[in-house]
Amino acid sequence: MHHGTVGRGGSVGVSRCPDRCAGDFMSFMSDSIFDHDHHVPAVALPSDIPAALLRKTPLNLPNPSELEVLRHYTRLSQKNFSIDTQFYPLGSCTMKYNPRIAHTMAALPGFARLHPDTPAQGMQGLLQVLWELQEWLAATTGMAAVSLTPAAGAQGELAGVAMIRAYHAAHGDHGRRKMLIPTAAHGTNPASAQMAGFDVVEIPNLADGDLDMAFLDQHLGPDIAGIMLTNPSTLGVFERRITEIAARVHEAGGLLYYDGANLNAILGRVQPGQMGFDAMHLNLHKTFATPHGGGGPGAGAVAVQERLRPFLPLPVVAREAAGALRWLDEGDLPRSIGRLSAHGGNIGVLLRAHAYLRRLGRAGVGRVSAYAALNANYLLRELQGVGYQAAFPERRASHEFILSVSDLQKATGIRALDVAKRLLDFGIHAPTVYFPQLVPECLLIEPTETESKATLDRFVTVMAQIRREALEQPELLREAPHHLPVGRLDEALAARRLDVAGGFVTTV
Repeated sequence: MHHGTVGRGGSVGVSRCPDRCAGDFMSFMSDSIFDHDHHVPAVALPSDIPAALLRKTPLNLPNPSELEVLRHYTRLSQKNFSIDTQFYPLGSCTMKYNPRIAHTMAALPGFARLHPDTPAQGMQGLLQVLWELQEWLAATTGMAAVSLTPAAGAQGELAGVAMIRAYHAAHGDHGRRKMLIPTAAHGTNPASAQMAGFDVVEIPNLADGDLDMAFLDQHLGPDIAGIMLTNPSTLGVFERRITEIAARVHEAGGLLYYDGANLNAILGRVQPGQMGFDAMHLNLHKTFATPHGGGGPGAGAVAVQERLRPFLPLPVVAREAAGALRWLDEGDLPRSIGRLSAHGGNIGVLLRAHAYLRRLGRAGVGRVSAYAALNANYLLRELQGVGYQAAFPERRASHEFILSVSDLQKATGIRALDVAKRLLDFGIHAPTVYFPQLVPECLLIEPTETESKATLDRFVTVMAQIRREALEQPELLREAPHHLPVGRLDEALAARRLDVAGGFVTTV
């Protein structure tokens, strides 16, 4: 056991005593505390709670030991699906491994204990990290400026289309109210456009996955505000005529918005700015490896070309001529669309994204998309080899792909939902099902770059077994999952009664 003393002048002395000191210490604790009664005196406090609401009987609370509590929550955690424990091929969600070094960096006391209202001169370290992240994201996307404040991808979308609206208004083009959006777009795209005051026009996709250019041309005119695209699209294929689309939209006076949901497919290979996009959001919680299972936290940074810089959401980090960093506010960007979140956004997510990029470096960023594409195409070919049908068999997958089990539905009645539920019995999280809706009975599968070939091969083996079961024992799939605490939920009831909740005691 060690003893520490502080001497004059701040010197510290340390001495070591025999092991019996530990026993002496426990004896002292027993004598001074445990053998005496130490009770907080009862104090009668007035209550403003109406008598009718006061409890008449004691609250029936459990009294478990610490060990019982520990075992209970440990068992609950083992029932959860997570990236750390299972393969998580959730399409269009990029459920990749989250490096622990990023968590460590975000938890450093200098960041974690910093009050958000600290003056800029007292948070130069944090501002340096955020400024670097802004610069790196701008370089990665081929854009001129970045704001990190949006707290999620959908909020980044809203910021992007709000900037497009502000841009047209600043140029007196108040009649530009039409926003073009593909059929295969994320559902938040039309929602964001409508919230920003635009009229949404849906553009159909052709049989090969590309946009219908003839339909596009019909809707380009003086009322066009812009187009929202994801490239690669949620169909898992790259829009091959993107530069032509950009040229036509720009010629009509519109702007292009890039939904960064699938940026993982092109990271370090091609920039959205090179394709002709004017604004975009980045899902830092997806592409840049921050935990987001269960709905958060998120960060939907927005990047723009120079023409949209004045409209960026606040605050933005800027470096002054003398080298100091500060927040830009309304006085610096008077035409900004405003603020979307408190302070500087979800700082913990931004710190993790910075650590992720710094660890990868420029070459590592390019390897992310290379391995994401390799894993997706390998998995697609292997699954085709065991009988599954690709939605676009003539196209190479980007970082994800779509299978359709409509053949199983016709032969046995087995649906995509049944396949997804059966996967849970094998410890594999289900892919995205029934999205995009234009592919019947679809499974949208995204393996990400961080999974090994062994994991992918096991997934193929399991999928092959499930296909055999669908043909030979379809009831096995219809009743799945068999080994989880919760089986099939009443989804119709959940859709009709959104206020359903269980387990609450309403009597007192």
